[in-house]
Amino acid sequence: MVQFDYDIDDFMSYCQSQNLRPKTMQSYEQALRIFERYMIEVHQIKEASEVREGHIKEYIEYLSKRGKYTIVANDQSKAYNHPDSRSDLNKPMSDITINNYLRNIKVFFNYLFENHYIKINPFARIKRSLNNAHRPVDYLSDVEFLNLIKSFDVSKFHEYRDCTICQLLIDTGMRLGETLLIKLTDMDMVRRSIYLPPENTKGKKGRIYSAEMGKYLKRWLQFKDRYRDSDYLFCTNEGKPLTVSNFEKNFKDHAKRVGTKNAHPHMLRNNFAKRFLMNGGNIYTLSRILGHSSVTVTEKAYLDLDDEDIRVNYAPYSPLENIMKKK
Repeated sequence: MVQFDYDIDDFMSYCQSQNLRPKTMQSYEQALRIFERYMIEVHQIKEASEVREGHIKEYIEYLSKRGKYTIVANDQSKAYNHPDSRSDLNKPMSDITINNYLRNIKVFFNYLFENHYIKINPFARIKRSLNNAHRPVDYLSDVEFLNLIKSFDVSKFHEYRDCTICQLLIDTGMRLGETLLIKLTDMDMVRRSIYLPPENTKGKKGRIYSAEMGKYLKRWLQFKDRYRDSDYLFCTNEGKPLTVSNFEKNFKDHAKRVGTKNAHPHMLRNNFAKRFLMNGGNIYTLSRILGHSSVTVTEKAYLDLDDEDIRVNYAPYSPLENIMKKK
């Protein structure tokens, strides 16, 4: 075991002591183990204290050129995840993915420097990450969403379940992962609220749903209880929690059935955010509802309304029109 391993283990213990979410910790460790392997194999560097600014810049260039899954943290990871069977193997990594790697590595070196494990912080003068070309988020139109909902055969357990999930996602803006982990004990049908355990979510610990959604959930629970015995709001035929990958596949199949291409479940969260703003909601409240770490995150993701959106949103607030209404 080299010193680099000890440094990473120490950092991960610190992360655990800060009660970081398992998903966040896994992201840190994956980025650091891959970086460590590169430093050892390419530069024979076995201690974090030997890493310099030039190594970081070279690594950024390397990440920009290498394809996806061409390097893994260790051989066990490769054997488990089977990267050779992935359809996107060797495709270029996105700037967003590269920036996520760099951010995680930077946090690690900042920790080592602040705790005097290293004398030189190789990230000290690296101020900028790669420029991410902002891509407007994807949406479903009202017609597309209604067609999707109408296409479900609600006499079948799995289709009724998936239909209800779609409605809950667009009504609350919840993330798919946290939605699929909701248990019956997390539900408050009187206050129309859902408690989200800290280990299952980011930021805000609960969500409110509409009265209309309350009707759909009540009917779904009555249907579910007739055929499945499970502690989860949305379960498989065996009563176990539905996985994200399972629902994503189902959703794409449902969308294709009504002619909607390139659809994915996150579009429903996007739809919630856009409709919230278009209906007069403010960005600060939206940020809290979505569980973002800051309003800046929300602004970057959702303040890209097109000309038609602006036209519709402007109409009720025209100064002249409102003045003339008082005549």
